[in-house]
Amino acid sequence: MGIVSKRFREGEMFIPEVIMSANAMHKGLDIVKPLLTESGQKLLGKVVIGTVAGDIHDIGKKLVGFLLEGNGFEVIDLGVDVQNETFAQAILEHRPDILGMSALLTSTMPNMGRVIKLLKDRGLRDKVKVIVGGASVNQEFADSIGADGYAAEAGSAAEWAKKTIARK
Repeated sequence: MGIVSKRFREGEMFIPEVIMSANAMHKGLDIVKPLLTESGQKLLGKVVIGTVAGDIHDIGKKLVGFLLEGNGFEVIDLGVDVQNETFAQAILEHRPDILGMSALLTSTMPNMGRVIKLLKDRGLRDKVKVIVGGASVNQEFADSIGADGYAAEAGSAAEWAKKTIARK
């Protein structure tokens, strides 16, 4: 999936091919996961992802999840239209290294900032790195809400996560 990420980012593969690759990866993971568990193979880290409240778009989020799993991360996908409180509860429950939030609609983007503020208010912000993405999101917006990272597309999200974990 690392190769798929690179080829997708460079425009050599497209969404249907990424989805086909991810489906093949999941079939293989069904076989390999029990063996990895037995061998004590360590995952790179844990990531909670979700599409923010008011937004039901999830193709990009699913691609990010597929690529993260393919690159050695455990992924907890909260789904779409995720309420701010649900993100905070997921940080408490799963203790992830990274929180990834997605928004396609400009009207839902402010919920990303609200989640980060909620994490600060609860004393959880320093416990997790936050990356944001989606068609309407850009680096300037990510900086304005205090996110640690921004990904323009799925492949760069997986690369950011790997680099972030490597720096820990």
